[in-house]
Amino acid sequence: MEFNTWIYYLLAVAVLTATPGPSVLLCVVTSIKQDFKTAFITSIGSLLAIIGIMSISFTGLGIIISSSEYIFNLIKYIGAGYLIYLGYKSFTSKEESYEFNSKVESKEKSKLKYFIDGFMVGASNPKAIVFFTALFPQFINQSKPLLQQYLIFVATFAILELSWLLFYSYLGAKSSSWFLKKGRAKLFNRLSGSVFIGAGVLLSTLNKSR
Repeated sequence: MEFNTWIYYLLAVAVLTATPGPSVLLCVVTSIKQDFKTAFITSIGSLLAIIGIMSISFTGLGIIISSSEYIFNLIKYIGAGYLIYLGYKSFTSKEESYEFNSKVESKEKSKLKYFIDGFMVGASNPKAIVFFTALFPQFINQSKPLLQQYLIFVATFAILELSWLLFYSYLGAKSSSWFLKKGRAKLFNRLSGSVFIGAGVLLSTLNKSR
């Protein structure tokens, strides 16, 4: 891969990964309710899901999926439903304070569950398939080894995506002391729940042409 081509790809991905979305929100919420380490597990789940989407798009399956209205809508509605489910759980939570309840929840909710939450949210947007399917042809050099280019694409994206997820998680963990004060858990749960539900509703209205 030419260095100039990689720089253009780097800039495109930097803008994409820096923009907050549902995965960022989930990591921030997790870092506030639990801790930075748990948010890291959530971010790994999200990252692996998006790398999977990249792999599908790179191999050409993304063209089939993005061109199929049925498959696109199936992924879209499953993802939207999961976001709305997370929002509903948060919005209807009876928590008044995270200081005590977070310890109870940490025992009931395994680290695997946080990983799955991250994976599901990361995989919930079919627009990512369309995006990568449209993006890769702009940078792939057919005369060069495709595997090498794929690894460079994935490594570049993974480093930037994980860095931003952890950055936002760190900010969430640092602000957790404010949210841990008594009575503020309900406010944060209502706020984050509303955002998740809004993201789910917005996702359900997307179509391939946008």
